[in-house]
Amino acid sequence: MALMKKGKKGGEEQFLDIDASMQGSLVFNEPLNLKIQGKFEGKLDTKGILVIGDKAEVNADIVGDTIIISGKVRGTVTASRELKLLYPSVVNGELRASLLIIEKGSILNGNCKMSQQETSKSAVTREVMGIDEVSKYLSVDVASLAGWAEQGKIPAFKEANAWKFEKVKIDEWIAAGKLH
Repeated sequence: MALMKKGKKGGEEQFLDIDASMQGSLVFNEPLNLKIQGKFEGKLDTKGILVIGDKAEVNADIVGDTIIISGKVRGTVTASRELKLLYPSVVNGELRASLLIIEKGSILNGNCKMSQQETSKSAVTREVMGIDEVSKYLSVDVASLAGWAEQGKIPAFKEANAWKFEKVKIDEWIAAGKLH
């Protein structure tokens, strides 16, 4: 299990990366960026972003704000903001979300219930970050980010000669395991 903390103006942003077999209940009351890459069985209740990596096997009921799944999940998954199934995800169970994105090649065996409880203009607005923001968000120096963007290794685009990054695409890039 690895814990990385990144500074954030006005507080501290955390990223918890779990690559282990665990069983039980995990409840996080404060926003946290959590990535599970191993096996987990039980209950997950999170705030912030939860990423189920492509090697993960999760048998749990999951509640969270933003949930990105690339691995195998069995249970009820409830996302108050957004739920994404990225290839090669396999989900068996019930999905509940206000915004659901299913990438081609993902498998869903079960039911899906959509609600508008959290859908708002901000939920569907594209959040764009500058290179300094992404540098802090990923704990990577600006020069490396600029090089990756130039080489097409990270999702980015140029606007007025400055690199820009869509937060949702950066989160998907992280979920796909491209940040090493």
